[in-house]
Amino acid sequence: MQLTEYLRKRLKKRKILLMTHAVVGYPSLEDNWKMLEAMGEADVDLVELQMPFSEPTADGPLFVKANQEALRNGIKWKDYFELMQCASEKFDFPVLMMGYCNTAFTMGFREYCEKISKHGGKGFIIPDLPYEEFGELFDHSLELGLDPIMLCTPTNKEERLQRICSNGRGLIYCVARKGVTGKSTVLEQSTEEFLQQCRKFSGLPLALGFGLSKPEDLHMLHGKAEIAIVGTALLKTWETEGDAAYRRHLNSLAEARE
Repeated sequence: MQLTEYLRKRLKKRKILLMTHAVVGYPSLEDNWKMLEAMGEADVDLVELQMPFSEPTADGPLFVKANQEALRNGIKWKDYFELMQCASEKFDFPVLMMGYCNTAFTMGFREYCEKISKHGGKGFIIPDLPYEEFGELFDHSLELGLDPIMLCTPTNKEERLQRICSNGRGLIYCVARKGVTGKSTVLEQSTEEFLQQCRKFSGLPLALGFGLSKPEDLHMLHGKAEIAIVGTALLKTWETEGDAAYRRHLNSLAEARE
């Protein structure tokens, strides 16, 4: 089942879907698996697995630390793809590759797409690659049935926003505000107007990310976006309060989809 079809099927039962995130190798691969098990138990709808990179320019301080610590822990491509394959085989949610362009370029765009497909991934998110440079990746992903996820930001002018959205596949990742991940986002009228503008240019499900953290954020997005993305807030809960609190936080978000 293609990603868009899967999302629309899930949306028949829920007012909004939940997409979560893990930095592979942080705090450890064992902890990653516990997080994924909690996501499976909460029946999350979609998961980003991030391949650590030394200069994660779209990420805030917590994710920067997570990337750096994972690399210091010796995380390798082999570890990443083994976890992706295990997750795709064990859980019902689709898995997306999230990483930065340098890693895809170093591997080679063809091999990058082949490895994602071979290990059960459904698509990829490369936040530092402008859509004008996606040509080769578009070709390979189309051939292999992967969805390259396009990012839109509130700073995009209308003409550029239209071009980005028209090239989207799977879903459109809408960035809630300027800046990097982690900082809390206040959902204002301008956010709703931004989502309406994205919807004007794409019929794909809209996902809103950067700064969402609590059930109230999901409730406020009902009828405005199809997917809420929560990453930093969950990792912060894991770090400060541990596994049990992480599961409670995750379940509270999952319950807010209805």
